[in-house]
Order: sequence, then structure tokens, then C-alpha cells
Amino acid sequence: MAPDITRRRLLGTLGTGALVGSAGCLGALGFEEQSAWRDPPLVEDRPNAVYVPAITEGMGMYGKTTAGPYGVALTYSYPHRFWTLTGSDLSKTVVESDDSVHLMASLWDAETGTALPLDSGVTIEVTRGDELVTEEVAYPMLSQQMGLHYGSNYALDGEGEYEVRVRVGGVSLRRTGGFEGRFEAAETATFAVEFDTDELYDVPIERPENPGERGAIPPMEMAGVPVGRASEPDALPGRHLGRATSGDAVFHAFAVDEGRFGDGTYLYVSPRTPYNRIVLPMMGLDATLARGGDAVAETGLRRTLDPELGYHYGASVSSVEPGDELRVAVAVPPQVARHDGYETAFLDMDPVTFTVPE
Repeated sequence: MAPDITRRRLLGTLGTGALVGSAGCLGALGFEEQSAWRDPPLVEDRPNAVYVPAITEGMGMYGKTTAGPYGVALTYSYPHRFWTLTGSDLSKTVVESDDSVHLMASLWDAETGTALPLDSGVTIEVTRGDELVTEEVAYPMLSQQMGLHYGSNYALDGEGEYEVRVRVGGVSLRRTGGFEGRFEAAETATFAVEFDTDELYDVPIERPENPGERGAIPPMEMAGVPVGRASEPDALPGRHLGRATSGDAVFHAFAVDEGRFGDGTYLYVSPRTPYNRIVLPMMGLDATLARGGDAVAETGLRRTLDPELGYHYGASVSSVEPGDELRVAVAVPPQVARHDGYETAFLDMDPVTFTVPE
């Protein structure tokens, strides 16, 4: 990493013209010249994969609390661009002139510490006194620095005190094991926030030494807030059927032969990002299990939240035998927003195949 800078220092150098030399260096590294405040440098020849961004921004924390079964943290950073995905259409969201801050909510199960990639909707509402300042849907997002979170850019009414409410909708995805019947009701977490631009401008910015290379910056660890990592394969239950990649996502497949998932064998897939192992939620996956060249099972894999298996995609089949071939097709790529370094990955995803080991 290059030495940390802050937005305050960056703005100071812009004011004196001293950044010209630095901008030239960034250009020599293959960056597009953009506004250092509203649209910082972006790697030009980005791979269709996870890559090290040109600029990484840190974050600060406004607080942690609980709301019903949820642990909730509210963090902040500079307003910045991100990309949203609708189906297979990627769209860039730019920083608007009145955006003040990028607010982020992290959610986890307060009992187990499991990060919760929910598809039920998270809204962040900001008020001052009795007046609503802004209310926006917080997108589920992937960030190398910030992990899996819910966030967006928000326009505030200057410095001072605000109340921020993070509203979490009731969970619609399937829950199993100790999560069955939990996370049903909508909950709200409330934070008293003092917005201070000096505090915001002191959030560090780093310029990695290898921008554009395949790789990732490790997530920041902040006061025990889960970043959404998937478990290592050897920590997950069942027979490990193998590892495969598609669109730079890493897929691990498993079979649980007996237990709480009912008759037959429970087949499940655990996709995650490379390098940081961040869970890849909100996908549509279909599985075909073949034996001796004939399909013995064709099924969709259902999005499921389980305290032992984590967030995964699974279905029950009659059996999974050595020599079987499992084909997993991606019908819908991860419907999550992405920060720099993730926006070119997990888009064009070919089917992956596993041969069940002896």
C-alpha cells in the first residue's frame, strides 16, 4: 500500500495545484483522470474478475446496537460511486453534487454472530428534529474494504445532530436449523449521529501499489462487526464434492447424507468471492445430477440461511453417489451492488461441474 492520505489533505493539494504531479503518476499507472472528490481514479483495463482498485477508502463507525434478533452497525465513508445489477444489466451510480456521506448498515444474528445477507429490504431514514431529511433504500453491497453491507449515498442538511433509523424488513428467504422461525418481524435500529465534515475528511484513503491486478484488499475489521465471510470448506457439514469457479466466483459443493434436512441427501452449494471469501447472495442456481450419463435429479437450489451451513443454495435429492456428475447453472448472477474491484466480476457465469469423489 502507498501511504494513507485523507480527503482533507487531497482537497488541500487540489486547492494549491500540488496534485498535478500525483495525477500524472496515476495516469502513468493506467488510471483514467477523474475528479478526485466526486469520481476518483478508476483502473482503465479492468479484468472481468475481482481486481485491486485504484483507490480504497476507509470508514468510520457511528455505533452498534441490537434490534430484536439483529445486531446492527452503522458506519460511514465518503460518498462514492457504485454499480447496481438488475438481472444481468449493470448500471453505474455516480456521486451527486448534494451527496454528503455514504452510510452503511451491517446486519448479523445477535446470538451467533452470523452475517445476514437478507433479500427483504433495508431502508435508512435520516431525520433532524421532527423533520425527515432523507430516506433511501440501502442496497445490498459488496466492497473489498467494507465486506457485505447495505448502503447508499445520502444528502444531509449540513453539519450537526441527526437521528438515523435502519429499518429491516421481515425475512422471506428459507431458514433452517436454529434459524427456522426467526427473523420474521420487521425491526428498526436507531442511532444518534453527529455529522462532522472534518471527521469525514479524516477517513483514510489508500492508493494500492498494484491497481488493476487480480486480487483484493482485505476487509477492515471494526469492533467485531462481521464482514460476511463464508466458512472455510473444511468447516462446513457434509461430504465436500469439490471446488469450481465461474465469473471469478468460487463454488464449493457438498452433500449431507442424513440428519435434519429430511429424507434422502441434502445437496448444497456455497458460493463466495475469491481472496476474501465474502458470501455471494441473491443468485438463481439450478442443479442437474447425472449418473451413468442419465439425469437422476433436476432441481432449483433454494436460497437458504442456516446457522451451520451459512447462507447457501440447497435442495434434497434421493442420493448422491461416487462418480455422479453435478452440474450447477447460474440462472441469475448475484443481485447485489458492487464497489470498485467487484463491478466486473460475477456477471457472465458459465455452468460449473463437479464429479463426486469416491
